Amino acid sequence: MSTQPQHDAATTPDELARATADAMYEADACSQALGLELLDVHPGYARMRMSVRPDFLNGHQICHGGLIFTLADSTFAFACNSYNINTVASGCSIEFLRPAYGDDELTAEAIEQTLSGRNGIYDIRVTNRAGETVAMFRGKSAQIRGTVIPTDH
Repeated sequence: MSTQPQHDAATTPDELARATADAMYEADACSQALGLELLDVHPGYARMRMSVRPDFLNGHQICHGGLIFTLADSTFAFACNSYNINTVASGCSIEFLRPAYGDDELTAEAIEQTLSGRNGIYDIRVTNRAGETVAMFRGKSAQIRGTVIPTDH
């Protein structure tokens, strides 16, 4: 018996996006281990936050770029899976624009730019506590078979 919520045909798009995100987050050991917090999700949109912990700092005493990438990538995943269709990254790139330091808080906001057939493009802006842009990430998505949470049909 599945413990995941069943999708009801009467569910609104926002409710479906939230149910899908909740199911994904529950199964996402990486985001949980890094302390990533899902703040908001809607169809084609997600916002997450990450505190820059001391163990996230590299040899220059700034946040490791791979962790900034992970925050952006996780936010991208929640946005592109928000329709409850299994979706994976087919490509992505990131531009690092300024360093992030220890004890800062980073917020990533993913916005769907286009969804055409099975393919989508999402832009993710990562900002620091002061609202300055730390990085810009672009993710390309591809829908695959299946759903994140079971459907009625």
